[in-house]
Order: sequence, then structure tokens, then C-alpha cells
Amino acid sequence: MHTQTLQLNGKAFFVRSWGETTRAPLLMLHGFPEFGGAWEELAEKMGDRFHAIAPDQRGYGQSWSPEGVEKYRLSHLVADMAALVDQIGAPVRVLGHDWGAAVAYGLAMTHPDKVSRLAIVNGVHPVPFQRALARGGAQTDASQYITALRREGSEDRLSANGYEKLFSAFSARMDMSWMTPARRADYLAAWSAGGGRLGTMINWYRASPLVVGPPATPIKDLPEFPLDRMQIRCPHLLVWGMNDTALLPEATEGLEDFAADLTRVTIDDADHWVVHQRPDRVAQILRDWL
Repeated sequence: MHTQTLQLNGKAFFVRSWGETTRAPLLMLHGFPEFGGAWEELAEKMGDRFHAIAPDQRGYGQSWSPEGVEKYRLSHLVADMAALVDQIGAPVRVLGHDWGAAVAYGLAMTHPDKVSRLAIVNGVHPVPFQRALARGGAQTDASQYITALRREGSEDRLSANGYEKLFSAFSARMDMSWMTPARRADYLAAWSAGGGRLGTMINWYRASPLVVGPPATPIKDLPEFPLDRMQIRCPHLLVWGMNDTALLPEATEGLEDFAADLTRVTIDDADHWVVHQRPDRVAQILRDWL
């Protein structure tokens, strides 16, 4: 693994990479509450064929973490990664998980010239996800944690006692056998960087226009989506751990309407953390498709 700090739109971002720089670039975008180093095991399995590049995104780890919720709107997050792609050399293959998937989708939608192939692992396109939430059913129940995270002071509650409650939320109803003591220490170091990053990490949720209603309450006044601008025009792969309790399969229903060239692959014995639980399987799927 190599590390460097790059200037993206005039701000410092910490970037890890694996594999020779002469190989095809693969941009790997982490979600909450991870960081660029969380990709390490998968990146090492891809490094013989790709130059795997994993930044700490805005507000995370050792990267620029400005104050203010408005600084975490998706347009800003996408602009960060667009600037990174320009330095790498467009177009690139992009892989996103969780919140990293939102940035990856945004990059593919607004900068189609920068993305040659889009791979998503347990992450959602904004329209099918919002539509699932609007029904007020199982996905709404599963997404109540978003409302809890958005509350003022949630970062203080979750970071108390060595991030005890964050680790509990991280592992709720999911297989965390992959979280070794060494990995736990790495996550703690990333969350604690710069005096504590949890507030800026959670600001991604606070800045999002996503509407999450109370349980069993349908949402009937959603704004119109600019559907023509939300298309994925490059080949798109969706890998899904079927036991995910945070993002349910219904959150991807209708994705084909936004991705004409879509390939779906499911992994039955894994959940939201499929990248860590089944790294060999995920690596093989990605290597074959990318």
C-alpha cells in the first residue's frame, strides 16, 4: 500500500493505493462509518490487475473535514471525486459501497465522461431508494437509524466510552466476525483523527435531501425527480449481500429504469458488510466484470 496527500480543488485529501500505477485505475469509495483503509483486503486482491485508489472522503479520516452541514451536500462530495479522477486520468472504473455508492452514482450521472464502468456493492441509486422509503414499509423501518443520526448531538452519544454505541450500531443484526482487534483499532484511529471525525461523517446524513418518514407512514408529497439526468449510461454492476438489514432488496427495485446495461449478482450468505465477509467472492465477481 502507498499513501499520499493530494490537493483536490485546493483542499487536502488522504489517499491510499495498491498495485502498479501503470495498471487500469479503480476508484474505491467507502461509506459510513468506514474510511479509505477499509478497502485494504479487497484492494490487495485486485492490485495485480488494477491500480486500486481509495481516498478518505470529505469529513473522514485524514482528509479535509470542514465545519458546517452545508459543506456535505452531494454536489460537493461528487466534485471532490471528480477532481481526483482528473488527476488519475479519466475515464476510470468506480466502485462504491454504502454512502460511497451515492457519490459513485452522482459521479456517473453528472460526469459520464469520467466513469467507464460503475460497480456498486450494497449501495442504492437515490430514486429507487427514496421510492422504497416513500411506501412507509420495511425499508422505512430499517432506515430509522438515519433519523437518529441526524439529531443534534448524535455524534457525542455515539463517541462516548470509546465509540461504544457506534460499534453497537455498526454491528446491529449483522455478522461482525471480520472485525478483528487490529481492524477495530484502525477504525478507532480513523474516527478519532483530528480530534474526532464523527460529527463531519454524520453531516453526510444531515445534508442529504433524502426524506425518511416515521414507521408505517407513507410519504405522498415527494418532489419530482429529474429522471433524464439520473441515468447511468455506462455498464453497471450491482453486487448485493442479501442479508443486509439496513438496505433491503426493495431499495433497488426499478434500478433497471436508470441503468440500461445493468448486471445484478447476489450473495446469499452475506449482509451489508459483504466486502469484509466474502472478500474472495467479491473480488472474483469484480475481476470478471471489470
